[in-house]
Amino acid sequence: MAQKGPGKSHREGISIMALADMFPDEASAAAWLESVVWPNGRHCPRCGSTETVNASATSGLPYYCQGCKKPFSVRIGSTLERSKVPLRKWVFAIYLEMTSLKGVSSMKLHRDIDVTQKTAWFMLHRIREAWKGVDMALTGPVEADEMYVGGLRKNMSKAKRKQLEGRGPVGKSVVAGIKDRATKRVRAKVVGDTTAETLQGFVRDHTAGGAMVYTDEASAYAGLARDFGHEAVNHGVGEYVRGQAHTNGIESFWSTFKRAHKGVYHKISAKNLDRYVREFAGRHNVRELDTIEQMGAAVVGMVGQRLMYRDLIADNGLDSGARA
Repeated sequence: MAQKGPGKSHREGISIMALADMFPDEASAAAWLESVVWPNGRHCPRCGSTETVNASATSGLPYYCQGCKKPFSVRIGSTLERSKVPLRKWVFAIYLEMTSLKGVSSMKLHRDIDVTQKTAWFMLHRIREAWKGVDMALTGPVEADEMYVGGLRKNMSKAKRKQLEGRGPVGKSVVAGIKDRATKRVRAKVVGDTTAETLQGFVRDHTAGGAMVYTDEASAYAGLARDFGHEAVNHGVGEYVRGQAHTNGIESFWSTFKRAHKGVYHKISAKNLDRYVREFAGRHNVRELDTIEQMGAAVVGMVGQRLMYRDLIADNGLDSGARA
């Protein structure tokens, strides 16, 4: 494992060789996951009882709850539930996802941990569920902006192009985002449009009242001054920085996502786009932690979340027809 010290990063990383030494078998992976999920001692994920014992070999699960009279494991009550993938492979998948700045593709993961591509794709989406929770409002100053995600019109079929009316970002998905300058934390999500009601609503939902908000000149942000301090830079006339007013931080976050979109994933369906956006925001928000802490944060976030394959592939109402 990498060590902190002179000339070293301020955070402690883990090499792939060190990870293999840390988790040489299924037992070591299970022990680590249990230490993260149950930091104060083992308890039943169904009823919360601490009255648990080792289960009989015939139960198929390692522990038995004397409260609800059911066997359980560390998988129960999380996105790992009903997964047949060994826990050691889950640990390596979480490591690869958390240490890859631009994410990891399902094709690469299926080769790296020896599972099918379909299984790898499902695993990655289950890991992304870790960032589904609601975070506290940012105290500011914050930068607010939006990006458009979708295929180029020139690359669409003639029939698809005919369905799109208007110019510019028509037919693309909209992602709203804010970045706190003090903590460097990001909030981002797919939204339905770029109206004042939508974009200002997003800022109000994720920013503490009275905070300073910096945006570009988009008219949708004009009403923010009622609840926040507000300054805008006019990109339309080549103004990108004016004193403290700029949106360079959130635009840097957009750049990372777009590079991953083009270089790693190539195509993201609009209906699953929000899950990718949450993943990038979540990974960004824990990037200052040691690698093992980043992995632990993902595992903790996976507890209490469930994602069924049938729900993942079903239309969740976000598919606007754009392909990211």
